[in-house]
Amino acid sequence: MTTPSFGTTPEKQAGVLYFFRQQLGYSPEVVADVNLEGKTAIVTGSNSGVGLETSRQLLDLGLSKLILAVRNVDKGTAAAADLAKGRTPPLKEGTVEVWKLDLDFYDSVVAFCARAKSLRRLDIAVLNAGLCPAKRVFNEQTKHDEIIQVNYLSTALLGFLLLPVIKATRPNQPEPTRLTFTSSEVAAWSKFKYDDAMPILKALDAPAKDYDTLSQMMTSKLFGQFFITELAKRVPSSVAIINGASPGSVHDSQFNREIDQTFSGAMVKRVMRHVANTSAVGARMITDAAVRHGAETHGQFLSFQKPVP
Repeated sequence: MTTPSFGTTPEKQAGVLYFFRQQLGYSPEVVADVNLEGKTAIVTGSNSGVGLETSRQLLDLGLSKLILAVRNVDKGTAAAADLAKGRTPPLKEGTVEVWKLDLDFYDSVVAFCARAKSLRRLDIAVLNAGLCPAKRVFNEQTKHDEIIQVNYLSTALLGFLLLPVIKATRPNQPEPTRLTFTSSEVAAWSKFKYDDAMPILKALDAPAKDYDTLSQMMTSKLFGQFFITELAKRVPSSVAIINGASPGSVHDSQFNREIDQTFSGAMVKRVMRHVANTSAVGARMITDAAVRHGAETHGQFLSFQKPVP
């Protein structure tokens, strides 16, 4: 795995002002120079926001089979209808399927990946689902912090368990699978406080007077980037190209829906409408990472469509 040359430094990348200068000065173009005819994709968290718009963009590129991996099947079915609406020519029957996936439960992740073994091809997998609640919540099944559970642990398990599917389908497709994780620049903003904590997971679950859901979300994204790097060391890019990408700041997704309902969250959201992208624009950068880039991004994180440290 070769290390790309970067146009920035880790110190710059961790700067909040640096991020917002990029956010305000960069407008990703619609991905239009790729043909996905004959290909199959999975997108998680795809009933709304960036996941829904990434799904739409993949279909716009001629994708032959799309699996919407969602926690709520009814909402997924509504999303499938929305994706099919107004298309000329209309989507062929069976182009979009809705599969149950609840990242709150390991059993659901295992069952989803077992079902995925029925696929003849898996050209693209976008692991996009995530959350950031307004208050601290512990997962009822695992007892772990819910942000860490969904954004990191279950998502990492999903990526890991999809590897046998990816390996099995590789002979049926001309190119390696693209396994893209939706990440964020805020990983570099994490004030990581667990250098001496062993085990770290226990420390992440421990009571803390200064606990903040946004800080925990940043840490979950940091852990996700660690996972991408380590997974890519163990999976050759000839089998799967594994990367992470950020949609930038998005003001109309459901990711922060609980925080948006608080007074301070509502005030921030009003400001972000003038600064952040729509989900459709942010999704262009996820689509770009999943369909345009090759082995040079294996194990890398893409910010505004470029690998960064």
